[in-house]
Formats: sequence, C-alpha cells, structure tokens
Amino acid sequence: MTNPIRLVLALHNHQPVGNFDHVCEQAYQDSYLPFLDVFSRYPSLRIGLHTSGPLMEWLSANHDDYLDRIADLVSQGRIEIIGGAYYEPILAMLPTRDRIGQIYSYTQWLKNRFGGDIRGMWVPERVWEQSMTRDLVDAEIEYTILDDFHFKAAGLTEDQLHGHLITEDEGRTLRIFPDSERLRYLIPFGEPHATIDYLREIADHHPNAVAVFGDDGEKFGTWPDTKRHVYEDGWLYRFFDALVENHEWINVCTPSEALDATQPVGKIYLPDCSYREMTEWSLPAEQLSQYEETSHKMPADDHNWKTLKRFVRGGFWRNFKVKYPESDEMYSRMMMVSRRLQAARDAGITGETIDKAQTALYRGQCNCAYWHGAFGGIYLPHLRNAVFSQLIEADRLLNKVLKRPESWVEATADDLNFDGRPEIRLANERLSAILTPAEGGHLVELDLERIRHNLLATLTRRPEAYHRKILHGANNPQDECASIHDRIKSKQPDLDKHIKYDAHRRKSLIDLFYPLDTQLDAIVGGHAHNIGDFVDRPYETVHREKEGRVQIQMTRQGNVEDMTFVLSKAISLNADSDTLEIAYMFEGLPQDRTLLFAPEMNFAGMPADLDDRYFTGDDQNLGHLGGQLNQSDLHRLTLTDEWLGIDVGLDFSRPTNIWTYPIRSVNQSEDGFELVHQSVCVLPHWYVQGDDEGRWMVTMHLKLDTSRAEHRHNESMAASVS
Repeated sequence: MTNPIRLVLALHNHQPVGNFDHVCEQAYQDSYLPFLDVFSRYPSLRIGLHTSGPLMEWLSANHDDYLDRIADLVSQGRIEIIGGAYYEPILAMLPTRDRIGQIYSYTQWLKNRFGGDIRGMWVPERVWEQSMTRDLVDAEIEYTILDDFHFKAAGLTEDQLHGHLITEDEGRTLRIFPDSERLRYLIPFGEPHATIDYLREIADHHPNAVAVFGDDGEKFGTWPDTKRHVYEDGWLYRFFDALVENHEWINVCTPSEALDATQPVGKIYLPDCSYREMTEWSLPAEQLSQYEETSHKMPADDHNWKTLKRFVRGGFWRNFKVKYPESDEMYSRMMMVSRRLQAARDAGITGETIDKAQTALYRGQCNCAYWHGAFGGIYLPHLRNAVFSQLIEADRLLNKVLKRPESWVEATADDLNFDGRPEIRLANERLSAILTPAEGGHLVELDLERIRHNLLATLTRRPEAYHRKILHGANNPQDECASIHDRIKSKQPDLDKHIKYDAHRRKSLIDLFYPLDTQLDAIVGGHAHNIGDFVDRPYETVHREKEGRVQIQMTRQGNVEDMTFVLSKAISLNADSDTLEIAYMFEGLPQDRTLLFAPEMNFAGMPADLDDRYFTGDDQNLGHLGGQLNQSDLHRLTLTDEWLGIDVGLDFSRPTNIWTYPIRSVNQSEDGFELVHQSVCVLPHWYVQGDDEGRWMVTMHLKLDTSRAEHRHNESMAASVS
C-alpha cells in the first residue's frame, strides 16, 4: 500500500486596488464563486484560502453572502484563512513599520470577520528577502509558503522539499512550506491522474511527506480558457473525485494541520528570490532575451542541464524600479508619504484622520502597478492612477491633520527618488509639481489634489523581450488551455506595426530641438531626431520666493548643432492657484539662424477615442484626444476629460503651432498582447530667432481646472445628505 501523504491546497485570490468593478465581478462569477460551489460538495476536503485585502473589501461590499459561506466553512474546519499584508504590497519595497502594520491590521480584520486564529500569511508574489523573517514573526505570523525555487536556489534538492522547513533572523523563527512548481503546472492544466501519480511517486519514497500546491485562484476560471476547462469540462470535479478516491493515503489538509502533524525536515536560510518567472521578468529586456534564448537551446532531457538548472535564476525584484523608472516614481512618492505619516505619529498626532491617511498609504502600496510580467501590471494606466490617487489622498489628509492654512504655497528641494541628486517640489493647496533639474529640468509629477490625480502618471515605450514574439508573428492554437506563462495571443491585429520605442522619457517640459523641415509624421513614427543637448542634461537652479508665490528658474548653456546659447525656464506657482506659469527665455541666439523649438508635454489618465475626451483650440472643437493635430497660430489649447472632470488648458503669450498625438504601448497581459493608450503628447513649437539682443521669450500658463469634478462631487454629497 502507498505511504500516506499530506496534500496542502492553498489558493490565493487577488484583485488590485483600482481594478474595474466589472473585472472583479467577472472573476467572482468565473472563479471564486464556482470554485466554492464545487468545493462545498466535498466535505472530506480541506484547503487554505488567502484573499487579498482589496478583493476582500470588494467582496464585502458586493457579495457579503459569499464571505458568510466562507465563514461557515471556517467554523467547520474545512477552510483555513491565510493572512497577509492587507493591500498586497511587495514586502521588499516597504519599510519595516509598514510591513508589520499591513500584516497586523489585516490579521485583525480577518479575525473579526471569520473568527479563528490567523497563523500563516501569503507573501505577495513570493518576493522574499531573509530579513523579512523578523518582521513576519513580529507581526505574529508562524508560517508562510514560498516556491520550491527559493529552496533550490539555496542548494536544496527536490528530495529535501517534502515537508516544511524552519528559518530564523535575529533569533526569531519562522516555518516555511515549499510550494511545488510541478504541482502548479499540473493543477489545473494536467489531467487529475497526473497529479495522483506524482503524489504517489513522492509518497513511495518519502514517508510522512507533505506536498504543497499554492497558486492563484484565478487559474480556476478567470485565466484564458480555464472556465470551460475547469468547470464546463469537469476538470475540478474529476480532480476532487480523484482525491476522495485516494483518501486512504492522500490526506488533503490545511497548512496548520500539516504544520502541527509534522516536524521540520530541516533548517534553511533563503536567498533573495521570487518564483522563477518573476526573477526572469525583472531582468533588463536584452538580458532577458539572452536568458530565454540560452534556456531554449538547452535540451530538456540533458542531464547536465537538469543538474545545473536549479542553480540558475534571473534578476532581483527591486530592480523593477530600475527597469521601469515609473515604478521608482511610485515607490519614491510612497516613501515620501510613509515618512511624513511616521513623522506625524512621532509628533503624537492620533485620530480618525491620520488612520485614514495610513489606510490610503497602505492602498497605495498595492504591488500590481509596480512591476510587469505575464500580467499588464505597470502598463495598465488605471492601476498606476489608483496608486497615485491613494498616495495623493494620504498627503491631503496629512495636510489636514498638520493644520495647513487654507491658502499656502511652498518650494522644497530634496533627493526624493534616492538617486543622489535633488528634486524640487512646488506645492500649494491645489497642486503639487515635481521637477528634476539634474535631469533635463523635466516636470515628472503633477498632482491635482482635489481630484487625486497625477497628470504625469505616464509610461515610456521601451523594448520588451516578448516584442520578438510579436515581430516574428508567433502564436499558439486558440483551443489549447495553456498556462498563462505559455500563451501567445494578440488581442488586436497588426500589433507589430505599433511597436515603437521612445528616445526620452514621456514627461513634460522636455526641451527638444528638431531640424526645420521636421513634420508630425516623422515625430509620430520615431524618425525625427532631436538635435540639441538639453533633453537630459543638468540645469542650474535658482529658487525665488515672495509672499504667496514661489518660482524655480532652471538655466543651461547648451548646444543645438554648432550653435551655443543659454536657455532658461522658470516655473511659478501662486497660493490658491490652479495654474502653473512656465516661461522660456533664450539668450545669446544668432540673429541669422532659426531654431525649431518644441518643449514636449505629456498628459496621462485621459483616455483617447471617446467623444467626451476632446481638444479645443481657440474655442473650436478639434476632435477626440486620440487624434493627431497639426494646428498653426493658436493662442489656447484645451484638453477636456468630462468623465474625469478636468480641463487642461495651455495659454500662450505668442501665436503657437501645435502638434499632438497619442502614446500607445504594445504590451503583454493575461489575455494576450494588446495596444494600450498611455498618454497624450502635446508639442507646442515655434521657429525661434533672436532679436537685436539675441533673445527670444514665450510664456505658457498651464491651467488645471477641476471644477467639473468638484461640482459633481458637491452634488453627490448633497444628494446623499438629502
């Protein structure tokens, strides 16, 4: 007779902060509800269930009866609730105070809702650093689940991974279950008997073994083609039937039951790691391409490769903040808020408002927008917008508890993004703008406090390793139910024609100079070349301040081809104002030469191709924001987003030529490759020639009118009161 084995099935259900209601509802109908319906029919089976805080809050608001059913199964001992960090952050990017705070606060919520003890936690994306051990233990966590890949990277073999292990840091001990990669690929993509055969193989060679499957609950219905495969074709029924039929030797149990019934099989210190695919995705695109090519050349049955493969891994999760500077921007903004919140608490400030600020901070730490792999991640504007919205809200609440005056303005300089160079922040009660004088004097963040929106939550188009697949036209048969990591599918035709890469970051106040004969088509196609050296070089900075007004003047002596001159740009902000004043001045220009000057601006979070998102120029409708404009001699251009409730107006002190075009990325998501609108590029441009003193000037007023949104909010509040 086969030796007994314990099988731990641990599901991880998650939807990020800011995800669309219809996406959450679809996942509920396709995965969470039907899985529970099927599982409820098998009373002898027990599982572990982790549901992330954002999803739990959505379920509580929309399907609280589902949570009642979970609570009932918890009381029966059939479901063990697995805790975690409340809003599913990557723990490696949080300071200790926020790690422990997120874990502890979610534990309390889960205990209040479901009862029972919360002994274990889910580590988001299994991103692990050994120093986390002490924080998890300090947050009263006894165990977690990490990939077997972590353990193999530490030098263990497959035969040493059939039970839990113990690790420690500063004397604090934590139990860790290795999660089987083999089971993650068998369930639900292999036939049930393949899982039974694999478990029998383990049990025959390892008495009293524990095997762990821990993976996304969305694999059971939400991932492409899995709803048909898992439910309509009956895979889940057949799988549970097979487990019940083999109950004499397969004990399907909760993680805590396995923990209490077995001793640790060893002690281990794990390297900084994640699951295998995540370490690969964190590599720079070129290195990832080389990694994939090399891996594919290795014969799967080669003994030497099998031996070596367990020691081979890709990169380090934190380097997503290098691979995607947009991730670093969110991280830096988050750290700014976290430090400010802690300073307020250290000053003895308590109460409901600061607690709300902490919740907003925690929500702004939700991991999905900070990285990219098989899922859309950082490429999805609504996820980036959600992160910034929460961080702006936390800042707004902190201003309230710190008793800022009703009208104020300030300019501060600090190394906000931890690169050793100072950034400058201009702020008042309506706006917050961040400038990078050491890197082109760009405007990199522009927060509208009253609608909690960052107009510069943009994304730069850059090479991705998977672009090779699109360019080569690869595809998989559409009727296969493949793992999400193996699928190749395009959501739109001819995506190869849309792959473009940006020569500079898609921010604002990017000082470009083009050849005089440059046309819009060349710029859109990426064929026009900047001929100046102002884009990313440092500017010298002067800070001016008087009552109710601050100004930052950035100046650089630079070159356009063989011409040398001085370019200055001054950004001014008044108290109680929704307008940035931007003045450009050239000095030392030759009188017999002409320059084509185009300070690029980008605006994010304003979707294209919809009738209620449109341009107006000198009070004339110029079409939706997804269109290309080539306008001459305008004094005003406005971008309107009626749904967001904002009018972004640019007023010019002299007649101005305008080019606009949409920025769209080609990126990977769980449903396939797709084209995603990222921002609207606006290029005011002038043919610049010096006056008798070699000077030329222009002033722009960037007015950010959120009165539509504020009016709607006030009407909504009045209606709720009445």
